[in-house]
Amino acid sequence: MKISFVGSGNVAWHLAQAFEDAGHWICEVYSRDTQKARQLASYLYDTDIQPDLNFSESEAELIVIAVSDDTIESIIERIVLPEGVILVHTSGTRSLAEFQKLVEIYSDVYVHTGVFYPLQTFTKEVEMDYKELPFCIESKNELIENKLIQLAQTVSNNVNRMDSDERFILHVAAVFASNFTNHLLTISHCLLEKEQLKFDLLKPLIQTTFRKALESDDPSLGQTGPAKRGDWKTTGRHLEYLQETDEDWTEIYRLLTDKIRNFYISK
Repeated sequence: MKISFVGSGNVAWHLAQAFEDAGHWICEVYSRDTQKARQLASYLYDTDIQPDLNFSESEAELIVIAVSDDTIESIIERIVLPEGVILVHTSGTRSLAEFQKLVEIYSDVYVHTGVFYPLQTFTKEVEMDYKELPFCIESKNELIENKLIQLAQTVSNNVNRMDSDERFILHVAAVFASNFTNHLLTISHCLLEKEQLKFDLLKPLIQTTFRKALESDDPSLGQTGPAKRGDWKTTGRHLEYLQETDEDWTEIYRLLTDKIRNFYISK
């Protein structure tokens, strides 16, 4: 398939290379920052730098809008599309209906719309196994949806039809599982660094915690610690230390301790 990208951030950086490795042609890359578009194109075989959002002469069969959620509308307002192209976004939260309505308002030609959402935390130049990467696909047109599914299957063995409501819930869960978890690890790192202790000491514990969660159908079965046990003497000493250290960490610790304890009391 002939594919072009709007955006040159983490998602575009990974998807463009994954598609090319699967035998697809990345025709063009557009970015507000031309240097970033040039950098991404340098990793690809035969890709042009698109100077603006006029894709009317593009050979692309699929144009992927891989930008932040709050930028999608401004892109749709300005992009000029070839008739009949498939236009998709990669957002976990923007609904297909909302996206399609914007396209109908601003596009002078008929185009197909869809969602091509990769459920992953992406960082440039950090390699990953695309075969395990979950893709969530949606289109109101069954033929287009099948094309997007077939495209995803050239990259991954984990491809799912998913409507906008399901995708939104999945994104909420992903924020808890990834973003919030990573922030808690960041707090742990900062706490140890402040006391001149090595974060490496926690890595075996972190690995075991995640291994147990991944091997179980219910992560709650692997919960341990003073909050679950109701060990208020220990949590009290922790809070005394945190109150002298950082107010925000104290608030997070108290909130999570209460929520963990209440969860297991209710069970």
